[in-house]
Order: sequence, then C-alpha cells, then structure tokens
Amino acid sequence: MAQVKRVLNVGGHDKSIPLPRQYADFEQILLDLDPAVGPDILCDARELSKLEPRQFDAVYCAHNLEHYYRHEVSGVLAGFLHILKEEGFAQIIVPDIGEVMRIVAARNLDLEDVLYQSPAGPILVLDVLWGWSAQIQRSGQSFFAHKTGFTERSLVSSVQRSGFSKTYSMSANLEVNVLAFRRMPDGATKALFGLPDG
Repeated sequence: MAQVKRVLNVGGHDKSIPLPRQYADFEQILLDLDPAVGPDILCDARELSKLEPRQFDAVYCAHNLEHYYRHEVSGVLAGFLHILKEEGFAQIIVPDIGEVMRIVAARNLDLEDVLYQSPAGPILVLDVLWGWSAQIQRSGQSFFAHKTGFTERSLVSSVQRSGFSKTYSMSANLEVNVLAFRRMPDGATKALFGLPDG
C-alpha cells in the first residue's frame, strides 16, 4: 500500500481554505505561528530547521514569504529544504510587485487608489505592497504586514540561491507562482503540475 504524501502548508492560517487540486491526495499539515488558528504545528517559518528533517513531500507557501524581511527569506527557504524529502518540492506564491508597478504606472494610480476588487472588498495599491490594511487593523496583528516583495525574477533568484536545483515559474493575476525542486522532478510530478520535459 502506497504511503500518503504529506504537504506542509506554511502560514496557511485556515485548513478550510482549499489547496490547489494537485494536493487532493496529500495529507495537509498546517504550520502557523498564530495559536488562535489551531495549527497542526505551532511554529514560525523562520524556525523550520528545528523540525525533524526530510519529513514532507511538499511545502505549500501561498502569500506568506512576503511577511518576512528580505534578509530572513533565505533562512525560510533553507528551512523548506531542511524539512523536504530528497524528491520533495516547494510551491511558493507571492504578490507580483513587478506587475503592480506596471499597472500603477499605466493607470497613474496612487498608493491609496483601488488596484482591484476582491470578494473581501477593494484592495488598494498599498495593501499589496505592505499588507491588507483592513486585516491588520481588524486583527491587531502586525505579522499580517508585508515586509518585502518579489518579482518573478527576484523570487526565482532567491529560490535558486537557497539550494533548489530546478525551478519553474509563472506570473498571472498579480501573483508569482514558483515550483522549486530539490532535484529534477519525476514524470508523475511533471504530469501532476503540467510541467514541460527538460
């Protein structure tokens, strides 16, 4: 009987938020620093190296990496490598600051102008840059603030410098999405994510 693969959802905040369909057969383990959300692992992502190594098949980190200062990002990524199995991978999704800058320039927007409408309400330019102000104000938690930002090129560069040997990236809908592998992915994983050969 095949062992169920495990994905560590880093900073996911709530298990009711669905992961992408590729993780449907994975057991989700939620890691968060906020005890109020009842994480499976109560831990700051900057301290992943304290966890048992090589225990997860995947790391899913969506809209979390930008909540660390630039100089802390390499340590978080090193933590991903620490807890991933040899054939493991990380999926990292962050706001696309490059695209935000292009839209701001093209539309002549100011910081407090609405960048787009979300189901939760209007998102201002400054919300993408420094964190959703309504959430920060409502929660009173400064850890919701953004402390750095990424373009597609800068995120790929950070991931590669951290030691991941193979990366795939794309930018769409104001997000950068990077898949980072410890080693070349096998055919099944490529098929799962629709990755090209080579």
